[in-house]
Amino acid sequence: MLKITPHLGILVVIVSIAGLWFPLLGYFLLLVFATLMVTSYFRGRWFCGNLCPRGSFNDFWVGKISRNRKIPNILRSYWVRIPIFMLMMGFMGYRLLSTQGLINQIGMVFVIMCLVTTTIALVTGAGISPRTWCTFCPMGTVQNLIGGSKYQLKTDESKCINCNKCEKVCPMQLDVHTNNDKPDCIKCGRCITACPTKALAFKA
Repeated sequence: MLKITPHLGILVVIVSIAGLWFPLLGYFLLLVFATLMVTSYFRGRWFCGNLCPRGSFNDFWVGKISRNRKIPNILRSYWVRIPIFMLMMGFMGYRLLSTQGLINQIGMVFVIMCLVTTTIALVTGAGISPRTWCTFCPMGTVQNLIGGSKYQLKTDESKCINCNKCEKVCPMQLDVHTNNDKPDCIKCGRCITACPTKALAFKA
């Protein structure tokens, strides 16, 4: 992860709460959307593990109160993720059409979406695991579909000693040390740091 990553969580709190009084803060989400769309083409879900304010919020804030349970596999299924994506995008689209193009009202739509999704992330993160929301996040799903095969984590099997330290630190609870594709890897690099034999690396 980047040095700035642990400090980005404050941004989602500012937009979710202060945005109720200053709706223009909602337009920050457009910057987030644009950035993740661009980076996903080259590095998959790299944005999620390095620049996502909600990801930072989940890891470094919600993580302090999380029960740290296993994330249910059903939440990773596209049978769950695609309907959630369509529901949330449809709701946001409907709300945007009802604003009649008024700048403040458009901003408020984004603020409400941020507040709702942050609340879901907080509840699921505290009750299950910090990154539970990220397993079915609509924007994470989009990045998965666009660039899930890019910048894959690879294991040098000649160096791997099967200590499983990499899997213990993976916030997405992935099967890290195999060479299977991991489209939902958020490229945070914690597994690489934890590996005692330097068997892990990202490959373009």
